[in-house]
Amino acid sequence: MDVRHLDLLRELADRGSITAVAEATHRTVSAVSQQLKAAQRQAGMALVEHQGRGLRLTDAGRVLAEAGAEVGTAIAAAQARWDAFRAHPTGTVGLAMLPSAAAVLLPRTLRAAHAEGIEVVCHDADIAEAQFAELTLDHDVVVAHSLSGPRPAGTEGLTVVPLAREPIDVAVAADHPLAAAETVTAAQAAAYPWYGVPRDYPFDTVLQEIARAAGAELQILQRLRDNRLMEALVADGSGLALLPRFTSPMTATTTLRPLADVDARRHISAIMRPDRAERLAVRRVIEALHDAGAEAEGRHGDGA
Repeated sequence: MDVRHLDLLRELADRGSITAVAEATHRTVSAVSQQLKAAQRQAGMALVEHQGRGLRLTDAGRVLAEAGAEVGTAIAAAQARWDAFRAHPTGTVGLAMLPSAAAVLLPRTLRAAHAEGIEVVCHDADIAEAQFAELTLDHDVVVAHSLSGPRPAGTEGLTVVPLAREPIDVAVAADHPLAAAETVTAAQAAAYPWYGVPRDYPFDTVLQEIARAAGAELQILQRLRDNRLMEALVADGSGLALLPRFTSPMTATTTLRPLADVDARRHISAIMRPDRAERLAVRRVIEALHDAGAEAEGRHGDGA
């Protein structure tokens, strides 16, 4: 059984089409199709079948795709043992990170990786929670967040490592009436207009909880993704916003206040394909990310 065929079927299972596999593996569609035909000849049965204009794996194809994932993990584990024996992590680590988490986790992580001779290639990704899992197809480590728990939506079958738990506070202008309060209740928060995030972003869940606890609909002025932009708008005094505590320091123009009656904390986690999680270089990067998260919690508090 050719390991390359197993890997091809695993990629097809993950990416959904021959075109996507070809693009990801820097091959032509024709080359991927020829390799798939060779895999079917070796297996002695159909591994794919037509579905509309595309292809899907048959039951036999799914069995071998699952075996491909297991073989890939075993090979990565063997490489990790060899790297550990030589005390030399190998390969570049591709890292995709939520920008607001990267601001607090990335500096220490890059320093630690550089000290061990590990090259880290970073990509920022400010996307909806359900999309983070897709990034694991093309990145070794994806740093994502979720308000429901350490495992973000859609990460079944992936390796998940919790990194930090960060409070989400209410940002108000320094001269706003709520700035004088130690905490903000849902009823108080609902009395003012808000700058929110897109509806499928985790922070919107907190806004929904505020509205539910207050028994009132919130007035959303704008839905934006950039925290720095929201800080500027809050400083102008026209509305409130939810901002992560670790990366939103209080300034002369804005301040942060915890919510008193709504549990508002996000879980920051690293998600990976199981084979990539075995790599020694990846494990070293995860250790650095975890240390940076622990340091941030110790400095700011996790809101527990």
